[in-house]
Amino acid sequence: MGDFWIYLLVAALGGVTVVTRCFFFMFEQELPFPAWADRGLRYAPIAALSAVIIPEIVMKNGALIADWRDARIYAAAVGAAFYFWRRGQGQAVLGTILIGMAVYLPLHIGLGW
Repeated sequence: MGDFWIYLLVAALGGVTVVTRCFFFMFEQELPFPAWADRGLRYAPIAALSAVIIPEIVMKNGALIADWRDARIYAAAVGAAFYFWRRGQGQAVLGTILIGMAVYLPLHIGLGW
């Protein structure tokens, strides 16, 4: 592939990136959005997090965890319990991360789970 095509490809990818990231800023007035799409987008963040986090917790090397001695399971359970206990109060997300890591690290490093 020649230099011209590489520069053209980089410029095209840059243009697509700018257009997709600035799409909603290009119009002076707010675009009409269907109510069904607005309701559906409320669940998009939790669906994306679930799609990334749940396989990371329950799988190891592409297979389901077969042993109960896995630090990720306990850290996720304790972190989720803490979040639901402190939900609605400030710093619930930060506390969830700190509590989950406080459970994970001793089990993983200390016990070798």
